[in-house]
Amino acid sequence: MTDFEIEIIGLIAACLTTISFMPQVYKIWKYKNSNGISLSMYLFMLSGVIIWFLYGFLIGSFSVMLANFIAAVLQMIIIYYKLKLK
Repeated sequence: MTDFEIEIIGLIAACLTTISFMPQVYKIWKYKNSNGISLSMYLFMLSGVIIWFLYGFLIGSFSVMLANFIAAVLQMIIIYYKLKLK
């Protein structure tokens, strides 16, 4: 496989895993309820994706950086609503 093909596989994986946060963001926003959400889980997850983003930057992987940037934004939205709706 070429480097381009490998990067495409990474982008597809990045899109699929990042999209997995969107239903939770939508549900919290729609119902204005974050009771079942663990704040500590999302804080740990956010810390992890920030480190993954840094790793992607250091190795020059656009797919790793993109996925983790978007995941971080979605997780920050969840954390924001979790704190706001207490």
